[in-house]
Order: sequence, then C-alpha cells, then structure tokens
Amino acid sequence: MAKSLFDCTGKVTLVTGGNGGIGLGFATGVAKQGGDVAIWARNAEKNAAAKAVLEAAGARRVITYQVDVSSEDAILGGYDRLMHDFGRIDCVFANSGASPRYNSIFDMPTEHWYDFQKTALHGAFFTLREAARHMKARAEGGEPGGSLVACGSLSLYQGLPGKAEYAASKCAVGAVVRCLAGEMGQYGVRANMVAPGLIITPMMGDPAGPTVKYLKDVYEPVTPMRRVGDPADFEGIGAFLCSDASSFLTGETINVDGGYMIRG
Repeated sequence: MAKSLFDCTGKVTLVTGGNGGIGLGFATGVAKQGGDVAIWARNAEKNAAAKAVLEAAGARRVITYQVDVSSEDAILGGYDRLMHDFGRIDCVFANSGASPRYNSIFDMPTEHWYDFQKTALHGAFFTLREAARHMKARAEGGEPGGSLVACGSLSLYQGLPGKAEYAASKCAVGAVVRCLAGEMGQYGVRANMVAPGLIITPMMGDPAGPTVKYLKDVYEPVTPMRRVGDPADFEGIGAFLCSDASSFLTGETINVDGGYMIRG
C-alpha cells in the first residue's frame, strides 16, 4: 500500500497544551496520518478525553502527561518521561500559552507581566530547546531530521492595544524559531511558526453564546474566506509539518487566518 504524502508513521509528536483547541487540532492531523502523539497539559480529565479523540483518529500510540510548562524543571522531567516511553522525538508543537487579562498597558500589574512570560515565552523556549537537544543528539548518531513548531498569532504583525504581554511573547518566540532554523538546519531539523487568525475554541465559551457571536460578527465580514477558524483547520498543517513533506521548509511563519492579513 502506497504511503501518504503526509505519512507520520513511526514519528513521535509532542504537543503542549494539546488537550483542546488548536493544539488538539494539530495533534489530530498527526494522528490521522498514523503518528504517535504525546500530550502535555495540566488537566487530567481533558487529557483523557483528548487521548480518546486521538486514538479514534488513528494515532498508533497516545500518552498524555500532566506537565506545567511554566516550570523549566517540569519540562525537563517531561522530556525524561517522554524519551523513556517513546524513545525518540520527531516533532514538537510548542502551543501552550496564557490569556491576556487586561485592556490597557497602564492597568497591567508588573507581576502579571512576569508570570505571563513563564508560560508564553519561557515555556515555549525551553520546550523547543530541549526538543532540539534530543534531535541534535540523534542526528549526531546518524539519523538527522526533525520539526520544531511554535504557535504564534497575528499579533506578530499587528499591535493589540492593552495586550502587550501577549504580543511580546509571540514576537519573541518567533525570533527564537528563526534562530533555531539557522542553527538546526545542519542536523536536518527545521523550525517554523504557525500564526493563527481568529480561531473559535472552547476557551471562548458557548459557541452559540454572545462572545462568539460578537467575534464572528466583527471578523467574518472582513475575512476573505468569510468565516472564522476552527481547531480542525490545523489538522492539515499539523500533518504537513510533522511529515517529511515539509523537509525543505524552515524559518517560516505560516498564517492560518482565512486571508485576514491580506485585507486592503
């Protein structure tokens, strides 16, 4: 039987914050192409539900871990367990983040700024750095390759009034990704960022509720595809970036935004 172009068989993908939303969409794409999936997230009940979804989608093996990526020690321990269980890491999607809570930079407490970066910036950096370390060691052992992916946002390009902690973290991680692309290419490892547009996730509440309705009313008329995004829109990009089909793509930011950024 011919292999799919996006075949992920034999590849192990780690998705942080992968028990819902964009992370679960990315992981589902890998699962549908026969990959193994590791999920890092804090909620055990949601982890169990995500495991069932991924197994039903076709993942060969799924293991979920309760890992808080705001802690470097937790990340290091998480990789120790992952390597013990799977023996390798081929793709990582550093997706865990935090939600901005203030509407003005003048209202934002200093402590919030620092706490926010523990997950959104430092957590992503340590997650990517440790994956790169394992991929480098494997390449030096004669098996090059790997895919490092970070979750960005359109705030990479546009200011968000009052959301400086969020936009700053995404811009910084984007720089980390480009640096990794430059350093890791010699090992056959690529590094890219995915920048979502407005994606409706369970964190936004009732899909039929007033918050989601308001967002749709604002964004759908000005988005070329005339709709907002869904976590399922990340299945294809997940399979592509995990698979060897993306082996010559590195240092890029891929907008998954329905064309929002091309508006005149």
